Amino acid sequence: MDYKKISQTFWDQGYIIFEKFFSDELMDEYNNKILKHYGLNQNWEHTNEFISKSAVEVIPWFPYRESDGGFDGIDRHPEFNEITDAILKEGWENLYCMMMFSKAGSKGQAWHQDCPPDDPKKYNLNRLVYTHDITDETGGEIVIMPEAHKAGILPVGNPHDEIEGQLVFQPKKGTVVFLHGHCFHRVKPVKSDRVSSNFRAVPKGTPEDITDICVYRNMKYKFSTSEVIEERV
Repeated sequence: MDYKKISQTFWDQGYIIFEKFFSDELMDEYNNKILKHYGLNQNWEHTNEFISKSAVEVIPWFPYRESDGGFDGIDRHPEFNEITDAILKEGWENLYCMMMFSKAGSKGQAWHQDCPPDDPKKYNLNRLVYTHDITDETGGEIVIMPEAHKAGILPVGNPHDEIEGQLVFQPKKGTVVFLHGHCFHRVKPVKSDRVSSNFRAVPKGTPEDITDICVYRNMKYKFSTSEVIEERV
């Protein structure tokens, strides 16, 4: 891999995508494991106010907080982490691993930034891994606004409205998307059960609560206290 080019592309666009990065066998194993978990525990972990205002209907699971994790085939994959080294050149740390499940017929995720872009040096890195194909039939496509990590705060507007210049992707099984936390992104409505995972990382020295406040087009939301801390109109 040309790690210099990878880094340049990421910092120019705010994201970079690698298709067929992980094997079908590993993805099938992990997809089954994730679905088994959700089959037993499909409960919302957000308030009704959050779901209503954010247009987000995603059920999170943090496997490394609850057990020994069991996804080390991704978490400790040498090239996966070497790419992270190339992007975050001055060192980095794992933040957390989050599995995301969306029920058929749910809204997906509205436009958001994972953390406020007040300080360009304080951000998270999403490392999104897809354990099954995202297709026309599944819905749940990821939508990214290129170069938005350099654009400041997400503009006010309706949570799911399209933004000129957005790009829509249907990642296939084994695809990895490295995405800057300040880059505007969303997930389109989900037609059949959808799974994705996020092995979040941060530059070394970044506060552990960097993703506690999320920016939406209509509000800023603080997860630790389950409250809207700012209405955006």
